[in-house]
Amino acid sequence: MIHYINKIPKAELHLHIEGTLEPETMFRLAKRNNIDLPYLSVDEVKRAYEFDNLQSFLDIYYKGAQVLINEIDFYELTWEYIEKIHRDNVKHTEIFFDPQSHTNRGIAFETVINGIKKALTEAKDKYGISSLIIMCFLKHLSEEEAIETLKQALPYKKWIYGVGLDSSEIGNPPEKFKRVCDMAMDNGFITVAHAGEEGPSQYIWDSIKLLHISRIDHGVRCSDDEVLLEYLKRSRIPLTVCPLSNLKLRVFDKMKDHNILELLHMGLCVTVNSDDPAYFGGYINQNFIELWKSLDLTKKDISQLAKNSFSASFLSLDEKQKYYNEIDSLE
Repeated sequence: MIHYINKIPKAELHLHIEGTLEPETMFRLAKRNNIDLPYLSVDEVKRAYEFDNLQSFLDIYYKGAQVLINEIDFYELTWEYIEKIHRDNVKHTEIFFDPQSHTNRGIAFETVINGIKKALTEAKDKYGISSLIIMCFLKHLSEEEAIETLKQALPYKKWIYGVGLDSSEIGNPPEKFKRVCDMAMDNGFITVAHAGEEGPSQYIWDSIKLLHISRIDHGVRCSDDEVLLEYLKRSRIPLTVCPLSNLKLRVFDKMKDHNILELLHMGLCVTVNSDDPAYFGGYINQNFIELWKSLDLTKKDISQLAKNSFSASFLSLDEKQKYYNEIDSLE
């Protein structure tokens, strides 16, 4: 089954590029940019990756991002991710980035987007991997700061497909960002949002009704609401689920408790993604493998999850059909 997982084409739709910062890269960039880290070694960093909840992860995540200073840093970060997903046979990726994590440190928006875009262009040229960029607003900051970030993004509108919401969920309900999401849609961006990870299922409803999202990132708390489950099934609004992330952040105690297979068999459009793989123990194929080990995924399950990843993407119908056919040819 591992061979089948490695071979099947897939799309990744929930990936924070800052979350691919491997400890070795963190130390290399810190040395190059003369940044003092609160860790003495790579091993010490890895030992710190034991999280009690989402916030305990975010505290380390934002510290790590401080080593990203110059355009070359964002290029190298993104290119290292591309090399990994090329080995995992990812054909398309829709990458999140958090501009506020950098602009609040005095790094120019242009520096961040130029480095990421350069690597994604090279990924298409060298490996044929297509990509879209989604800019996220940090939910623990104010909506006014998000609006300012949206204004900074407008000159790069041709490179940024959509906007999303990430960071701390508890205490930051979707309605906090209704105005900025409306402004984003008025400027032609699609909207997505993290919801129903640590927060309640009501946050999923609010994201759908107030923010007019095209996709829910995480969304596993939908199981708490039977009406919501039926709505998600009927509407085919996708959930970009991140199994290893859910395990690391204690959303589920054990992988065998994860609800993704139940949701899949109910007919929801669930997908497998890696979220912040440098921190959570594996890229997309490792997420599939851990699900297979714990939930006894069949080839049919894996095939449907792979098809869902393209169905839930923002690729054209013709591009989606091409990958459906490729997946069917493996069965």
